[in-house]
Amino acid sequence: MSCAIQEAIGKLSSGPLSEEAIQRHIAPLFSRTLASSHYYLANHSLGRPLDQLSEDLRECITLWQTKLGHAWDGWLAEREAFRERIARLVGASRVDCIVPKTSAGQGLRTVLNMVEGKARVLSTRGEFDSIDLILKQYAALGRIEVQWVEPEFDGRYTVARVLQDLRPGIQLVVISQVMFMDGQIIHDLPLLANACHALGARLMVDAYHAIGVIPVNVISMQADFAIGGSYKYLRGGPGACFLYISPEALASGLRPLDTGWFARQNIFGYERSDPPMLSTGGDAFLESTPPVLTYYQARSGQIFTLAMGVERLRSYGLEQLSRLKNYLHNAGIEAIGGDGDHGAFLAVRLDDAVGVSKKLIKRGVVTDARGPWLRLCPDCLSQDKELRMAASALRDVLEAAHS
Repeated sequence: MSCAIQEAIGKLSSGPLSEEAIQRHIAPLFSRTLASSHYYLANHSLGRPLDQLSEDLRECITLWQTKLGHAWDGWLAEREAFRERIARLVGASRVDCIVPKTSAGQGLRTVLNMVEGKARVLSTRGEFDSIDLILKQYAALGRIEVQWVEPEFDGRYTVARVLQDLRPGIQLVVISQVMFMDGQIIHDLPLLANACHALGARLMVDAYHAIGVIPVNVISMQADFAIGGSYKYLRGGPGACFLYISPEALASGLRPLDTGWFARQNIFGYERSDPPMLSTGGDAFLESTPPVLTYYQARSGQIFTLAMGVERLRSYGLEQLSRLKNYLHNAGIEAIGGDGDHGAFLAVRLDDAVGVSKKLIKRGVVTDARGPWLRLCPDCLSQDKELRMAASALRDVLEAAHS
């Protein structure tokens, strides 16, 4: 299972990460995905999986094939292991505060559906499309009222700007810890949380672009709710997401509307009490028959990230981004990121970011674009020659477009 991962990471020195050590000890854990001839700089989108992923999925399927109905013992044990690892990654004090979800949006809907009456929500114009769409759809159907925070004059979002729009009567504030378009880190979330709580509002933090990138601690940020998943930096693919509910929020008497038979006190007892007898704490927020494959799918990436250490990965990632930023600068291209105010990727503002990304793929460099921003994200597996090639390819694409 995780032995090969732990063994390989154990061979690294205790000092800073280096390309030579990573290529010698860590890259063999990713032999299948590294067999591609492309230079992959879209790790902020879909993270590269470990070879171990195949074996983990096979374990789940073998339980089904050999145990049939009794496979649930192993499957539910792996669900709890998934919750425990996420709890460690976000600094949660209790495993049951982590509720598995198939998307971050599902976590948002769970919280919106708990609010009695027509909820008043405050959020920014910079949230990811799924969050933005859900809030707008709920508002269009009259389920909630949304007030939108506009960015500062330079396009950035700050807690100070959000506080200008925070008013009595607002029940939920939704904001990303790292903005998805340009990677901006939102600092001072504890200050925002305190302001929310003073007015009777709750704070939901979208940590999708933060978890696995920077140290995340839901307790220190005083978030009532947090959402995130494994698709990106945790290398766990789609569907392995979560909703965090703070112990204080759980103790306040919140009752889930989104629920199912796996939230019952006695899951396989088939009692039909009215009203239902739900489990205690966060287990009351579990829903119907869970997608058990996702827990195995996410396992290797979570183990890898925890064993490597987020702070260690962050330090090496900043070193890589600094080099890439310098290569871009030397090519006449200015990027933002690679510092303490940004997440795991660089962003280059372009008139046709989407078109440029498509042209880069033809040159063997995989990036992506969101709005006017071209995003470039190495991971610890990326080699310096790939960063140089990416900067050179982007220069050539831009020069060809202006010739």
